[in-house]
Amino acid sequence: MTKETKSKKEEANEEKKKKTKKKAPAKTKVVKKAGKKDEEKKEPQKEIKKEEILFDKEKLYPIAEAAQLVKTLGKEKFDASVETHFHLGINPKKGDQQIRSTVSLPHGTGKTVRVAAFVSESKEEACKKAGADLVGSDELIAKIKKTEKTDFQVAVAEPDMMKKLGPIAKILGTRGLMPSPKNETVTTSPSKTIEELKKGKMSFKNDDTANVHVIIGKKSFTPEKLIQNFNTLLGAIKKVKPASSKGIYIKNISLSSSMGPGIKIEIS
Repeated sequence: MTKETKSKKEEANEEKKKKTKKKAPAKTKVVKKAGKKDEEKKEPQKEIKKEEILFDKEKLYPIAEAAQLVKTLGKEKFDASVETHFHLGINPKKGDQQIRSTVSLPHGTGKTVRVAAFVSESKEEACKKAGADLVGSDELIAKIKKTEKTDFQVAVAEPDMMKKLGPIAKILGTRGLMPSPKNETVTTSPSKTIEELKKGKMSFKNDDTANVHVIIGKKSFTPEKLIQNFNTLLGAIKKVKPASSKGIYIKNISLSSSMGPGIKIEIS
């Protein structure tokens, strides 16, 4: 066989292969069906608790019912405080309609109150025995002036000590810690006042929007204790109604835990 004949035969075979070669099928898009793994990735629906279904934010609840409900609402993972909020029919811009007083809750608030006592040397020991956390006069005042630290929630003072508090009056005043005769923290019997404060005596006053906010316990308190504390506070607020306040005095009340919704309270 000549080289020319062999070459022609090879070209014929190659031409035949080209004609018989099949075209590659077009790629089709595969749609993956959602399997179990995909279903697991879906965000689970929020579980609605039974208490949340039963709670009506527009309803007025008797305090007995609200005290039980407040213990079940809220997402706190700690022993949260239970707070009461009063909206009063007063004009906070008028001095004669300001609300400021004290109340001794029968079961306390569940919080440890740190007390500072500015007293003479002769009464220091009695105040320490009563439970005061900081006791002193000139040295204590000088320390607060230098550091500007006030690691206490209430300050008690003898009347004669008030003039000595001048250098730290701005520090105490801006933090709501200045002793005052109105909340009975300026007294000739500081040790007795300290004992009462440690047992649950507390001061309250209105804010710029005519509201009064007071802690009356913890979620760990029994409903009965919360009810008794609430009724004691309610009586104290009614007692200090300004004579110049006209119309409805207590407009509304709500009860809530630190991070829970407000439960409207029925006013009897």
